[in-house]
Amino acid sequence: MDLALAGKVVLVTGGSKGLGLAAARAFAREGSRVVIASRSRENLAAAQAALAAEGLEVATVAADFADAAEATRAVAEAERPFGPVEVLINSAGAAKRTPAEDLDAAAWKAGLEAKFFPYIHAQDAVLRSFRRRAGAGAGADGRAETRLPPPRQIGAIVNIVGTGGRIPSGTHLPGGSANAALLLSTLGLAREYAPYGIRINAINPGFTLTDRIEQNLALEARRLGISRDEALAAGAAATPLRRYGEAHEIAEVALFLASERASYVVGALVAVDGGQSLAL
Repeated sequence: MDLALAGKVVLVTGGSKGLGLAAARAFAREGSRVVIASRSRENLAAAQAALAAEGLEVATVAADFADAAEATRAVAEAERPFGPVEVLINSAGAAKRTPAEDLDAAAWKAGLEAKFFPYIHAQDAVLRSFRRRAGAGAGADGRAETRLPPPRQIGAIVNIVGTGGRIPSGTHLPGGSANAALLLSTLGLAREYAPYGIRINAINPGFTLTDRIEQNLALEARRLGISRDEALAAGAAATPLRRYGEAHEIAEVALFLASERASYVVGALVAVDGGQSLAL
């Protein structure tokens, strides 16, 4: 299936590692013009070099999306080499895992600042650009107005939000709460912006083999009094497919949701977790 993503300008936050890097690779292979963003210039350079070794070219932007002004600057900088961003893949930020008994006010606040606000700030900056292209102006009540129905897809946002927002974990409550807030904001914004040709959806990845999995395994092993390998096996056993996901499996779903092949998909929360969260 041709996803018609060639030439599309794609910004991937958190694009230097893990799921963000997998998404950047997948879009670049589709012929998209990809910009990866991260706080670390060193990580960006390493990711850019790794992709270049595969024959894939990406541009980079260094920014901390926890800061709204930085997010606005980063989006403007991302648009210089290729033009207006058409797809945003949000994968920036990771809340530190903390056992429930160690939680305090600072840990709860840090969870929101690390996970919730980077996504929101990136969305806000990209949505301003989307609105301008949709011809949306301010109505008498301050809300955006445009002609309906939209003639085409103006832009797409895919938020990669962990299943901790739907399934509580005793070692990931601040981050899980931030994820839950992101899921709600995804649904609310999707409803508001769909009339303007702007689609917003989310992916819920389950246990996935990335660099971050080691921190998760260490905490689970300590919490349960088992070894790291036993924690790894327990995680796989808790999944109906009896294995962890691969980063590219998350990226493939992001490709579809961002493409116009998913033109009638709005406000979807797509579980990509091997069946871990099966529910009506």
